[in-house]
Amino acid sequence: MSAQSAGPHKKLIALLLFFAAPWFGSQAVAADKLYMIYTARVMSQAYPWIAEEAGLFKKYELEVPLIFVTPGAPAVATILAGDSELTEQGAALLTRAFVQGSRDIAFIGGVKNILTHSVVAKPDIKRPENLKGKRIGVSRIGSNPHYFAVQALRHYNIDAREVSFIQTGGAPETLAALIAQGIDAAVLTVPTDAQALKLGYHYIIYGPDLRIAYAALTFNTRRSIMAKRGPVIGRFMRAMAESAKIIHTDREFTYKVLEKYLRIDDRKLLEASYNVEIKALEPRLAIKPEGLQSTLDEIAPTDPRAKNVKPQEMVDTRYLDEMEKSGFFAQIWAAKK
Repeated sequence: MSAQSAGPHKKLIALLLFFAAPWFGSQAVAADKLYMIYTARVMSQAYPWIAEEAGLFKKYELEVPLIFVTPGAPAVATILAGDSELTEQGAALLTRAFVQGSRDIAFIGGVKNILTHSVVAKPDIKRPENLKGKRIGVSRIGSNPHYFAVQALRHYNIDAREVSFIQTGGAPETLAALIAQGIDAAVLTVPTDAQALKLGYHYIIYGPDLRIAYAALTFNTRRSIMAKRGPVIGRFMRAMAESAKIIHTDREFTYKVLEKYLRIDDRKLLEASYNVEIKALEPRLAIKPEGLQSTLDEIAPTDPRAKNVKPQEMVDTRYLDEMEKSGFFAQIWAAKK
């Protein structure tokens, strides 16, 4: 081909490459989308928020819309029906679903293996015994706040049937109901309990001191989803592992994220919340058998099938094991902030 005739061909090739480049580039960096929900606007659910704000989802080529769904039955329904592929929620109703036959459910990581809720009330309610006959606000029946209330009342020899539980929908709504006098006491965790204290309410039961073992917050999915999208979920778990490192070692960045997502700009409130909650958060996403066993023990009196289920049956630690064996955990924790 002569130099003269090659000219038009070179121009055509250049033109094709110009228009094709964006297409090839988009294919190379296209993020995998994961549908995930979280279930409370509290510090313990901040791992995905941290990942979003720190660019970790982008780092692992993920797109993860952060969608809030109220805890309890609505949140469980999303994972069972396939509306979400991952959820961040307490184990209670998911465990019940597993016991009832939904064996596709799998807990793949833990955020919090004890309950840190508290019961706050009006000044005229002075002792736990005064809660008898009173209306206690919880987000949902079957949610972490409800379970905590049942266990905490039992600690003070009060039967849960001696109080009235009122469902509010979430922590901000529970506080609003307390202020509006729609309830007499509220089950709250940080930072909402601290907000209540500033408004003149006080602790009737301070939950962190009780250290109630419970799978209070977990990452969970379905085994069928892991079979189809295992590597994608693996990248998500790596992002969560890095988020855990950040929340445990970088207070200032964590405060900025909490300010944004919780809409709180009170520094003292954030510090008080962080100091309480950080002690309960799992730095390496461990999910502890005793926490899951507590959920099974709670279910067993009404569903004897729970006695035949072992915590290990509900857990899949492949991602945690891989991060441990590959040295990933050691690597991120050895790195400086």
